[in-house]
Amino acid sequence: MNELTHFTDAGRARMVDVSEKPGTKRVAIASGVLRMQPETLARIRTGSIAKGDVLTVADVGAVMAAKRTADIIPMCHALALTGVEVVFSDIAEPDAGGCVGIKVVTTTSCVGQTGVEMEALCAASVALLSIYDMCKAIDRGMRIEYIQLEEKRGGKSGVWTRPE
Repeated sequence: MNELTHFTDAGRARMVDVSEKPGTKRVAIASGVLRMQPETLARIRTGSIAKGDVLTVADVGAVMAAKRTADIIPMCHALALTGVEVVFSDIAEPDAGGCVGIKVVTTTSCVGQTGVEMEALCAASVALLSIYDMCKAIDRGMRIEYIQLEEKRGGKSGVWTRPE
């Protein structure tokens, strides 16, 4: 396990100084799932949610969240992102409770001195929260699951991929 660098020797929280680190290309991929009733997914896919195009709003929300991550996560550096990609896919196979779902995969990238993992995770979270917000009137039992980092590339630690 790596030493935690967001704390001083006295145990105080701090933002890590990355000024001596070289800038490198950084990429992070995160994912998450929103489980819902089959009827809710069908209404999202047919565009019959009263608030509008759910996935377009969630896509924009994800990009906005990635860009504003440093405003939300206290010790996170503000980064000049070079890209944010958001991909949604259906989970048609019902779980034990009969719920289907939408999976989101977000990819963030930059050239910088620190990674973009938090930006990818924030993007995935806000994408799913945006869908929840737009559909909660018809399905309050939706649940967000498995928000997780899938892969990161770049920097001194190189490549990390979630084990299967």
